[in-house]
Amino acid sequence: MNASDLSLHRPSVSSSAHGFARRSIDLAVASLAIVIFAPLMLVIALALVLEGGRPVLFLQTRVGAGGRPFRMYKFRKFGVGCGPHGHPLTVMGDSRLTTIGRFLAATKFDELPQLWNVLKGEMAIIGPRPESLAFADCFRGGLEAVLQYKPGLLGPAQILFRHEAHFFPRSVDPILFYREVIFPAKVRIDLSYYPRRTIASDIAWMARGFLAVVSWAPSPPIDV
Repeated sequence: MNASDLSLHRPSVSSSAHGFARRSIDLAVASLAIVIFAPLMLVIALALVLEGGRPVLFLQTRVGAGGRPFRMYKFRKFGVGCGPHGHPLTVMGDSRLTTIGRFLAATKFDELPQLWNVLKGEMAIIGPRPESLAFADCFRGGLEAVLQYKPGLLGPAQILFRHEAHFFPRSVDPILFYREVIFPAKVRIDLSYYPRRTIASDIAWMARGFLAVVSWAPSPPIDV
């Protein structure tokens, strides 16, 4: 599926207003984070070039607010020969992961370039995780309601499913399991939070997300 095909699957969902206060917080936090993490991002970029060459960044079209597609940035975790249209999930022992890629997957540092998506207004610091086009048709049966919120770098579902690859049973097709179990579970977590969110609760999730990343702490067990 490409960006032009998304209209065939996109539900009729309008995006809700993100609000001036939240947008101001997004800009302030993203700008500060870029300054703080700039040395780390430079080291990651150099390590990727030395390990496998360019490109350093991986760009992929994701489903944004209102079902509109946008280009999301990540540090490249897979080998240079792996394009954006391969297997849509990263699973345990994924052979596409490079040595640096395994480190990025474990720490979630591959998500740091999405701070640029936040500055551009395509993403927020706190919001539902933007889904790949491979699963755009999963937004149905009421789950499409989550598309009214601007997608985020952090949030309840991202933090609770931080080690998502560990949830896939070895005996089950990972794409089928994601569609039928993990995707609905994450969306329901988001729909239980975002309709009643406050700025204070968003800030609390920012702090919780930061601590989860810097501590590399395992996610709590979840019944999915």
